[in-house]
Amino acid sequence: MAKAKARRPKPPRAPARRLLGFGGLGIAAAAYVGVDYLRYLSPAWHDRLQPALWAALALAAAARAPFYRHWSAELRAALPFLGSIAFMLAAFLCEAISVRFVSAVMGLQWHRSAAPLPDTGQWLLLSLNEKLPQSIVNLLRAHVITLHHYLMLFIMLGFSVLFDCIKAPGLGIATRYMFTMAIGRLLRTITFIATILPSARPWCAAARYRIPQQPHPWAQKYYVPYASDSNAIRSVITHDMAYAAVQAYPDEYRPDWGRMSFLVDILRPTPGEGPSWYHLLKKASGGCNDLMYSGHMLVAVLTAMAWTEAYGGWISVVIWLLVLHSAQREVRERHHYSVDCIVAIYVGVLLWRMTGFIWSARDASRARRLAKLDEVQSRLVHAAKDSDIDEIRGLLKEVELAGQEKQGFSQRAILAFAAGTIIFTLSCVLIAFTMTSDG
Repeated sequence: MAKAKARRPKPPRAPARRLLGFGGLGIAAAAYVGVDYLRYLSPAWHDRLQPALWAALALAAAARAPFYRHWSAELRAALPFLGSIAFMLAAFLCEAISVRFVSAVMGLQWHRSAAPLPDTGQWLLLSLNEKLPQSIVNLLRAHVITLHHYLMLFIMLGFSVLFDCIKAPGLGIATRYMFTMAIGRLLRTITFIATILPSARPWCAAARYRIPQQPHPWAQKYYVPYASDSNAIRSVITHDMAYAAVQAYPDEYRPDWGRMSFLVDILRPTPGEGPSWYHLLKKASGGCNDLMYSGHMLVAVLTAMAWTEAYGGWISVVIWLLVLHSAQREVRERHHYSVDCIVAIYVGVLLWRMTGFIWSARDASRARRLAKLDEVQSRLVHAAKDSDIDEIRGLLKEVELAGQEKQGFSQRAILAFAAGTIIFTLSCVLIAFTMTSDG
């Protein structure tokens, strides 16, 4: 009788979270979005469940923090993390100045008269409203998820490193997220300042800003004389020189901002808007031109990319569906044109792919162990031929140590850093919610 073949040993199964994508983090994320949406369905239940959910998540993180094994890796990632924060804040400042400029440069009269651009995406959504069941249309219109939800979903992903849901360090993925965000914001600023597009909401500027009625002197000279006269446009193309006489306009208001007075020509303040340039930037908000591409969608896409790479599973699919829901709602409510959302999606995906050098879900320790194994392979073979067990054990120990994290910090420094990181992060969460409460 033929001898039965021995069964080959099966490789160890991956954790259920990796195979099924069904874990506590996904449930917590879904619960956060679902409970927050109860504010529209049942405010009473929302008021009960939201504090309970926040308390449960905070207590779980606080209870887990003392047992976290990678604080030394977090400490090594602290300087790049702080650098990415500074870079992102600088990008936001540049963006805020540019938003105010493109909103004010053409004057309030242009905002009132400029027609929105034809958007086939808007036409498609309006036609679907006529054909789809009302329940589906109501779902598409629902404010299921907004900007601060995406920010909070990323913060939850970062804190999940305490539970070994994602690869350490948590500050590493946060550094990548903020660095990518800063690059995306700078590219967005260059894009929308290059060509000024009319808003899909023509009333926005009059409702939000107190900007001058007339165009900026630059627009008075280089745009207005050639805006509608086809002969003038042909002449300026032929001569490649601004030749038309500038009409008489009221003088520009020029407050004394000291060293920051160079911003007067860019921000175009009016009397009563506040004593300094900073007050104008606080009111810049999302601007009142079409800003190519959507900043809200950039945040949403980067959050979805982070979840997909770091965690995966069914919750990442759900987040991508929410991203698509947010995109159609941006177009439906005319905060953006369809092209802004489409560009934001592929720019966000490409930027996240390009910044993998900062943090990656790949196991770097395994690569270090394999590299060390290649280095000692010949010595290991000789030790095996000589039956030198002690030498073999020593070499295997070197391979194992090559994959471990280097400590290099005292326990006191690590504990102080852990406490400071938790306090700092929670403060950032509160600041982010405060600054994004108006969308």
